[in-house]
Amino acid sequence: MSGEWMADGKCRDYPAEVFFPRDGVGVIKAQRICGECPVSAQCLEYALDNHIDHGMWGGQSERERRRLLRERRRRRIFNIDAN
Repeated sequence: MSGEWMADGKCRDYPAEVFFPRDGVGVIKAQRICGECPVSAQCLEYALDNHIDHGMWGGQSERERRRLLRERRRRRIFNIDAN
C-alpha cells in the first residue's frame, strides 16, 4: 500500500500528540477527528498491515487494533466469511 493517502489525512491539521493519547478522553478526541477523516479506512489498514503498535490510526486505539488483528487471524484460521 502506498502512502499517498496520508496527504489527505485530517490528522495533518493537528499536533501529532493528539493521536498518542494518554487517557480515555484523549482517545475519544482522536476518534472524533478520525471519524471525519476521508482516509481513515486506508489509515487503519496501513497500521494493521505494518503492525504499528502505538497511537491512534484509522480511529482505532492500540487495543482496538490488536482485537481486530486477533479477529482477522481467527477468521482466517477457521475460514469464516466476514459477511
